[in-house]
Amino acid sequence: MVLLQELSNEENVGTGFALFEKLGAKFFIRLLIDFFSVFILIRFIYFPVYKNRENFFTLFIFNLIIFLITFILNKSDMSMGAAFGLFAVFSMLKYRTEGISTKDMTYMFLVIAMGLITALSKGSWLELSFINTIILIFTFALETTFLMKKEVSKTVQYENIEMIKPAFRAELLTDLENRMGLKINRIAIGKIDFLKDTAIIRVYFYEEK
Repeated sequence: MVLLQELSNEENVGTGFALFEKLGAKFFIRLLIDFFSVFILIRFIYFPVYKNRENFFTLFIFNLIIFLITFILNKSDMSMGAAFGLFAVFSMLKYRTEGISTKDMTYMFLVIAMGLITALSKGSWLELSFINTIILIFTFALETTFLMKKEVSKTVQYENIEMIKPAFRAELLTDLENRMGLKINRIAIGKIDFLKDTAIIRVYFYEEK
């Protein structure tokens, strides 16, 4: 009985080594490059700005699944264009009913692209690391105020409907700045409700450091 158990353990170990050899060092190196790249993107670029823990989990898992599936499909001579199209369409269908913002969709596109590039590219691990580093640097530069001021917006319901007339635009800006305590860059008049004498105004301003 003990001998059978030892043989079973040896078979399990042998199977593990066989699986490792079948996947090869290439798989694990690319997996590490993908993981660290996406970790830096989400933890140090995305999360400090948006503080969304739900998307933190979703982006990680989405990237991991895409990397694993595309790496396996790559053994069937699946082209990068076909793989990218497949998962881009899948992601759009998955989130078509969600109230996902443009920025969240952009980060979704980034984790898809990183998973596909890392899994399917024929380049070396140095080339993959360099490509992912370029993506991270440009994303960080554009997400912060390093290249330009970051403009954000808020939607407010304004009750003094007479002030939305073009002739009172300067007075309207001054009133909104006094109420909100912000230096407003521009505004956009949205829905107007004449029954309630209110208007929906989107206020744009530069985010302070």
